[in-house]
Parts: sequence; C-alpha cells; structure tokens
Amino acid sequence: MLGFIIWAFVGIAVIAIGIFAFFSKKAVGVWANMEMFEVTDYKKYNYAVGKMLCIFGVVFIILGFPLLSSQTAPFILFSTVGIIIETIIAMAFYTRIIEKKYRKRK
Repeated sequence: MLGFIIWAFVGIAVIAIGIFAFFSKKAVGVWANMEMFEVTDYKKYNYAVGKMLCIFGVVFIILGFPLLSSQTAPFILFSTVGIIIETIIAMAFYTRIIEKKYRKRK
C-alpha cells in the first residue's frame, strides 16, 4: 500500500508539472540541462507539453495499480516494463510531433 502511495505521489507531481506548463508565460523545457529552442507559438507549445505530461502522469498512476495486489512480485515487472514503454512513447511523441511542430525554422 505504501509503495502505491509513493508511486501515486510521483504521478501527481508529473501532473502538477503539466498543469504548471499550461500557465507558463515562456516556453517550457522538457529535457534537463538542455538549452530551449525557439518556439513559434509558446502558448500552443506549452499546452501540448502540459497535455502530454498530464497524460503521462495519469498513465503512470494507472500502471501502479498492480502494486495494490497482495502478490506484488510479478506485477512489479509489469509496472516497470510499462513505465519504460510509456517513457519511450512520450520521448518519441515529444521529439517527432511537438518539437517538430513548434520549433522555429531559420
């Protein structure tokens, strides 16, 4: 039970970052320690990033539900693999769709 509560707090933190992105007055960076590229329309960009992070947080929490089971050993593998797949999909979505759509062309 405690494991799921911690897991859910992490998912809620990601959702909170997504909500913060909705209201940010400048373009929100997704990657740590990277310089932010110029954005064509920062409001639409922030909305897309915020929406992606909120969806990521919700799916993260859903993938933690197996931790509520009494036999957690086989389900931890399911949750871990699910998070890996979710993260790869989110990275590809951001790079292939959001960044490509809103990066200012020179």
